[in-house]
Amino acid sequence: MTQNLTKPALPKVTLDLEDQLCFDLYAAARLITSAHRPFLLPLNLTYPQYVVMLTLWQHGPQTVTELGEYLHLDSGTLSPLLKRLETTGYVTRSKSALDERATIIELTPAGAALKERVTDVPSAVACQVGLKPEEKQKMQEQLRAMIARLSGDR
Repeated sequence: MTQNLTKPALPKVTLDLEDQLCFDLYAAARLITSAHRPFLLPLNLTYPQYVVMLTLWQHGPQTVTELGEYLHLDSGTLSPLLKRLETTGYVTRSKSALDERATIIELTPAGAALKERVTDVPSAVACQVGLKPEEKQKMQEQLRAMIARLSGDR
């Protein structure tokens, strides 16, 4: 018995902008990032810095590599962002005692204290988005499945 090795037919997608999932995701990402700006600006945080801080608050000290894995960012993107967070006084960067090639990112006392000042940000942004909790959960499940497929984490 021979196996059929032909590729499945690709779905027909036009070049119309309205038919591009990538554009909808891009526009939504830009708008959700903008919705965070008024809450983060007084704290001297950008959205990418905010997600780094969320990761450190949740998981504690991380190497740059570990942060990159959580956030799907490469070290070239993370390094300048982490330098700015260090300059702001929210994190410290130090060489790992176990592997001098690895840089450990840790919260400073000011960075740890900042968590209390952002506790209402997710709820405030969620109100702007207007999704019901079950809609949000379903969307997150779909997006996480897409991210896993695209990043090869099946």
